[in-house]
Amino acid sequence: MEEKSLDAALAILSERFGRDSLIALATVDGDRPAVRTVNSFYEDGAFYVVTYGLSNKMKQIGKNPAVAICGDWFTAHGTGENIGNPLTESNRELGAKLRHVFAEWYENGHVDENDPNTCILRIRLNNGILFSHGTRYDLDFTVRP
Repeated sequence: MEEKSLDAALAILSERFGRDSLIALATVDGDRPAVRTVNSFYEDGAFYVVTYGLSNKMKQIGKNPAVAICGDWFTAHGTGENIGNPLTESNRELGAKLRHVFAEWYENGHVDENDPNTCILRIRLNNGILFSHGTRYDLDFTVRP
């Protein structure tokens, strides 16, 4: 994909998903797919989800980090990883951003940051297909820094 088209596609992704956005997240559970809807936030080639480290999705990602996502005319493959609690030093800036993005529900008892099992799931995108106004963008996130 030429640079101009890639920049346009990345701008569309930021516009659509650079806020609290629902996406379908698929993981592998043994030899079966498992899918659920999660609140997410997109930034710089990755989606972020605040979740619980002992949840089924995180157990499945721990065994097999290959994931797929889908939402709002976008589908992609990626790699899921637990990057730790939102309060850890390495996540302070991102944690603050996620609290702001997810402000509508974050502090209503849904998230307990003081629980060490509360974590941020980062989904680093590998490839994806985005549709916008009749244009299909085939994206390869592995070739862009």
